[in-house]
Order: sequence, then structure tokens, then C-alpha cells
Amino acid sequence: MTAILTTMVAIVYGLITIQTPQNKRPSLPLPPPPSFYPCPKTQPSKHAYELYNSYYTPIWITGFAIIVVFQLYEKWNATTYNLVMLSFALPFLLQPLLLPSALHNSPDAQRPFHQRYATKANLWIAVYSFIGNYWYTHYFYSVLKAEYTMPSTRLNNVPIAMFLATHFYFSSYHVFSNVCLRRVKTGFVGGWKRRILYGIVVVVLSYFTAFMETLTISSFPYYSFEDRDMAYTLGSAFYGIYFLVSFPAFLEFDNDIDCNITANGKKTGKEVTLWDTVVQSCGYGMIILCLLDFVRLQVGVPLIVGAM
Repeated sequence: MTAILTTMVAIVYGLITIQTPQNKRPSLPLPPPPSFYPCPKTQPSKHAYELYNSYYTPIWITGFAIIVVFQLYEKWNATTYNLVMLSFALPFLLQPLLLPSALHNSPDAQRPFHQRYATKANLWIAVYSFIGNYWYTHYFYSVLKAEYTMPSTRLNNVPIAMFLATHFYFSSYHVFSNVCLRRVKTGFVGGWKRRILYGIVVVVLSYFTAFMETLTISSFPYYSFEDRDMAYTLGSAFYGIYFLVSFPAFLEFDNDIDCNITANGKKTGKEVTLWDTVVQSCGYGMIILCLLDFVRLQVGVPLIVGAM
């Protein structure tokens, strides 16, 4: 596993060394400086959402770590699991409704609830998380022989607590990936070299995210694999398929939210509705489902869905 991660880091570093930084390109005027977060002037809604996410993420991670380290889950029943996971997810889910400014002067505060970027971002993640749990979990059951054994109420044989947990996990993952991918796009001159770097960074981020989740959850005794070593290597690659699709997709989601209004009252960019958000998330979800099934077919494992 160390060799795999080291090789990935070395490849990314090598590709970075051959890039041309934006501030050294010959054209004038100079572009904005490289950035990890959206520009607060041109994309204030996304900027506020990602900063809010970045501030809350260490809080839920700390809370989760305390639960795991002190094994508080040993005293929980199914209802407790659901309530605790819901409590971690609510600061994301309720932010568009109760704190539309996101503590960073988001223009969402002046928009109707259904037009807010944070509303749509949460909906995008929620739909994607639902699809992932309802369908993709069964590929882990079938291919990697994974299973949840804690007390739980279930939907399609997946603990409802996992549907809730996935929302705050994926919300943080996708802002983290946005930060990294945006730095590539804003830091280097466009062209084939940057496209290759961008693609490799997506692959590395996907694998690393999947591996780190698998590793950190390994101390939780009620989510097990038949072969843990295979879960770390093949399982991380299998799980990483989710993010190969969703990381670049979420980076570009609703980029026109803060486009200027013209003199006749029309926006210069495309308006993304809640229905557009659902359709986009479902579309990416289907791409991932197909990719997972292609892998399953190559492995030659039958897929069983919904069995207890």
C-alpha cells in the first residue's frame, strides 16, 4: 500500500515540475493568482459554502474520532446510531435554511431558499449519497464480502445511519477535492500538460480518499471485510470509482450561480434549478453504477441486492 501511494505522489510531483505557472505565461494582463478556494468576488456563493464546509469538517471529524476512540458506539442501539449520524449531518443540511450567509456573506442570504447555491449543493450530495448507499453498497457486499453488523434499521439491507453519515462525509470530501482541483486549474497554464496533471490528480485524490476512509474505519468492528488487505488495495480502487466521476463533476456544478445580471434583468449564465440538480446527480450516479458493474463483471462475481 505504501508503494502505491508513494508512486502516485511521485507521479503528481513529476507532472507538477513540467507545468508552466500562470504567473509566468507571456500573455497580458496577468491572470488572478492561483487559488484553492473560489474567488470571493466572482464566485461569492461557492466561496462562502466551501469555507463554511471547511470550518465545520474538523468539528465532525473530532466528534467522530471521540466516538471511535472511546468506543461509545458499544452502548448504542439502532435509534442512537441514526440520531448521532443525523446530528453530524444537520449542520450541512440546515445551513441553507437557517444560516444562508454561511458565516461568510454569501449572496444566498438574498435569494429564495430554492435558488441558493448551498441548497443545491446539499441536494446534489444528498441524491448522490442516497444512490451510493442504496445501490453501490451491494457491490461491496458482493465483490469485497463486506458487511455491517451493528444494530440498525435498514433500507434495502443498508443501515439508515450510513445514509446519514455519507452526507457529511461526502460533503467534506467534495470540498476537499474542489480545493485541490481548483489549485491545478488556476495555478498552471492550460494545455495538454495541465490536462494530464488534472486527470492524474483526480485519480490520486479518488484513491487516497477511498483508502483513508477504509483505513480510518478499520477500527470500527461492525463494518468488516472478508479480506482486509484486499479491501485496502482493490477495495480502495473500487471505492475510488465513485470519486473519479463525482470530484470533477462537483467542481463544475452551478458555476454560473453568481453571474452578473444584464440590463434587461437576465443572467449571463445558465440557471440551475433544483430539478436540474437532481437530474445531474442522478446522471453521474448512473455513470458510476455502470463503471462498478463493469468491474464486477470482470471479476466474475454475481450481484445480490437487498438480501439480508
